[in-house]
Amino acid sequence: MTEAYIVAVARTAGGRRGGRLSGWHPVDLGAQVIDALVARSGADPAAIDDVIFGCVGQAGEQSSNVARNVVLASSLPESVPGTSIDRQCGSSQQALHFAAQAVMSGTMDIVIAGGVESMSRVPMNMPSALPRKHELGYYMSPRMQSRYPDIEFSQFVGAEMISRKYGLQREQLDAYALQSQRRAIAATQAGCFDAELLPVETRLADGTGNGELHRVDEGIRFETSLQAIASVKLLTEGGTISAANASQICDGASGVVVVNERGLKTLGVEPLARIVHLSVIGHDPVIMLEAPLPATLAALKKAGMSVDDIDLFEVNEAFASVPLAWLQATGADPERLNVNGGAIALGHPLGASGTRLMATLVSALRQRGKRYGLQTMCEGGGMANVTIIERL
Repeated sequence: MTEAYIVAVARTAGGRRGGRLSGWHPVDLGAQVIDALVARSGADPAAIDDVIFGCVGQAGEQSSNVARNVVLASSLPESVPGTSIDRQCGSSQQALHFAAQAVMSGTMDIVIAGGVESMSRVPMNMPSALPRKHELGYYMSPRMQSRYPDIEFSQFVGAEMISRKYGLQREQLDAYALQSQRRAIAATQAGCFDAELLPVETRLADGTGNGELHRVDEGIRFETSLQAIASVKLLTEGGTISAANASQICDGASGVVVVNERGLKTLGVEPLARIVHLSVIGHDPVIMLEAPLPATLAALKKAGMSVDDIDLFEVNEAFASVPLAWLQATGADPERLNVNGGAIALGHPLGASGTRLMATLVSALRQRGKRYGLQTMCEGGGMANVTIIERL
C-alpha cells in the first residue's frame, strides 16, 4: 500500500458567533478554502479526485450534501464530486482519514479533505432539536433508550464526569484556559498562524463588512486574566465547567490536500508531511469525551511508538477537563501539548475543527523543526480519531 502525504493546508481564522464571519453562507466560506488549497498545491482543478468535507450541523444552509455544494461554489469543475461526513466534532479529521485511505489504496491520487461550520447560521443541535420541537421524531430510538435508560447524552455532563473521575478542580481548568489564551496570543503575535491562515473578507450577520480582511482568530481574549476567567458563572452549580474554560462557539472552514506518490509527481511539489497512522475507536457514550485517552494509547501501540516519540500534540480543547485528563492518562509532556493554544481561545467550529487542528499541527512542526505530531479529539457519541504525522 502506498503512502499518503499532506501537500497543502488552509484555514480561516475563527469567527465568534454573530461575529466577523457570520455573514458568510457556509458553502461560500468552504469554497474559499478549497480555492486556496488548489492554489497552494498548484493542482489542476480538474485533477482533484474527490472532496470530502466534515460538517456536524447538516441542516439549513449546510444541508443537501454541503461538500458537493462547496465544490459547486468553488473554482473546481462540475466533474469533481463531493461527499459530507458527520463524525461529530471529529468530522473533518475523519474526512482526512478517508482521503488518506483513498490515496493509499491507489483508487484516488489527489483528494481535498476539510470541513465547514457556521454556528452562527446553523445553531448547535439544530438538526436534532428542530424536528423534536415540531414532533417529527428524535434520534434516540426505543432500542437505544432501553440500552441507556433515562440517559440524555450530553457533552456538558460528560465534561463534568471527566473532572470528577480525574480529580480535576475548577482552579485547574481555569489555569489551563488562561494558558490556552496566552499561547494563542503569543502565537498570533509571532505570526505562527500566518502560513496556515486564509484571510477572508469580514462579513457581519447583516451582510455588511468594513472592507477589512479577517485574519486573527476572533475568540482570542488579548486582555484576559485568571481573575476574569474565574469570575465566569459555572454551567452547573457545584461543578467545574464554565464558558471560559470550554471551547468557544465558532464559525470557520479548513482543509488539507492529501496525495499519494502519483499525486506528488502530478503536482510536482514537495510534501509537508507524511501520514504515519490513522485510527478511530468507540468508547463510553455517556462520559462521551474520554475516548481520546484510550485512543491515543492504542494508536501509539499500533504505530510502534511511545508517547515520548511524539514531538507535538494537538488535543481538541472541547473542555479544559479533556486535555488535562488526557495528560494524566498518557503521561505526555504538557509543554508539547497545544503549543499555540487551542479551541478555548481559537474556537471550535465543530465539523471544521479536525483539519483546523491538522493545519496548525503541520505548521507548528515545520516552524519548530520537529518531526512527529499526533492529533486527537473527543467526539459526540463517545468516539475519537487519532492521526500521527511525520514532518518532511
